[in-house]
Amino acid sequence: MAKKVLLFGDIGIDDTVALIYASLSDEVEIVGIVADYGNVSREDAVSNIHYLTKLFNYPSVIPVIRGAEVPLTGEQPTFYPEIHGEHGLGPIIPNDDGQLKIENFLEIVKIIETYKNDLVIVNIGRLTSLATMFILYRELMNNIEAYYIMGGAFWIPGNVTTVAEANFHGDPIAVNIVLTYASNVTIIPLNATRKAIVTPEMVKYIDQFGKTKILQPLMDYYTRFYKERDPSLPGAPVHDVVTLIAAIHPEMFTFGTYPVSIIDELNGPARGQSIAEEPTNNQHNNGSKIHSIAFDLDYNMFFYNFLSVLTGQKIQGK
Repeated sequence: MAKKVLLFGDIGIDDTVALIYASLSDEVEIVGIVADYGNVSREDAVSNIHYLTKLFNYPSVIPVIRGAEVPLTGEQPTFYPEIHGEHGLGPIIPNDDGQLKIENFLEIVKIIETYKNDLVIVNIGRLTSLATMFILYRELMNNIEAYYIMGGAFWIPGNVTTVAEANFHGDPIAVNIVLTYASNVTIIPLNATRKAIVTPEMVKYIDQFGKTKILQPLMDYYTRFYKERDPSLPGAPVHDVVTLIAAIHPEMFTFGTYPVSIIDELNGPARGQSIAEEPTNNQHNNGSKIHSIAFDLDYNMFFYNFLSVLTGQKIQGK
């Protein structure tokens, strides 16, 4: 049975690749999409979802929900056109005819009440909307089967500052709210996602099968940025796809369990830093809740799964 997923995302290139993956996978059923600010503005995220759901024939009954427009910090968000393009789809300008029905934020409540313990939440953008749900409906959020969160960098450099990953840096207050109140959380940080490299050769092979449509221009744009940053990289990491995959293939990862806290001082150099300490007892964990963290990725398993799903062919290693 396909895993029922409520997806929170700031729909840039890697979020888009995650949606393409979901549209072609028999193991994932997207039952709602929450459009947040992050890689792009919330309105661009909505337009991108509209474009993608039509392009990949997502069922029209899937609710698309406007999420957060700014972080809980009250700041104006920073967008990243150099990474994701002006509108979040690399060189592609989405054709949004304005016909997409946008649901009220509280549609999230209906989705949770409908699926309850069968529902998985996958958060691949900033955590503002998810934190808001814990502020408004803390008891209801206990019904979720599991949470998978893309964010953090544990004991390794960040990707937006020396110590912080972008999702956790963008709204560290929201991250701490979620990690304080949510149970059954799995964090998929840069430690694992940076290893999920998709090479131009992989993209060309996938493109021959014609199922992924816009994957090549998206990944060409994305890879160009990463190669300019680090010429030694053979391709670009698809952080958000890996987080979605974790919900259906945990065997692909190596996990550790730690108390987790996030530095939420807004003006200091440590803002957004994710901290995992050896668990001792509750008195010595400073109140930090214990969560599962993916520290490593089996790249061969990822490689063959990614190719198999996106080509529609069963591809296995030797």
